[in-house]
Amino acid sequence: MKIGALARRSGLSVHTIRYYEQIGLLPPATRDRSGHRDYDDMVLTWIAFLHRLKETGMPISEMVRYAEWRAQGDVTIGERMELLEAHRDSVADKIRALQQSLEALDDKIRTYATMRERTTK
Repeated sequence: MKIGALARRSGLSVHTIRYYEQIGLLPPATRDRSGHRDYDDMVLTWIAFLHRLKETGMPISEMVRYAEWRAQGDVTIGERMELLEAHRDSVADKIRALQQSLEALDDKIRTYATMRERTTK
């Protein structure tokens, strides 16, 4: 698929796709006879995974490291697994912290609701 179609299907801009390819997040696309990029449909699955990593706060530098290891094949499974486990732990810590903050907000809202009930009676 051409870069415009990939942009539409992935939700990334053409500029971002080119940037991701330049820094090694996306494997280089094959080129057609005219020299235009021609991407395989499998890149959409990879882009969706990259989106999840980005959405969970993984720095681009770690995403690039992961992509480099992925390109090296099965010999880097251990490294990739360790990186993902460490990231997962970080995400879980953030979720716990956010849950505590949400509970504090709910407590404060309940306090204000009680205060408002008293003042309106």
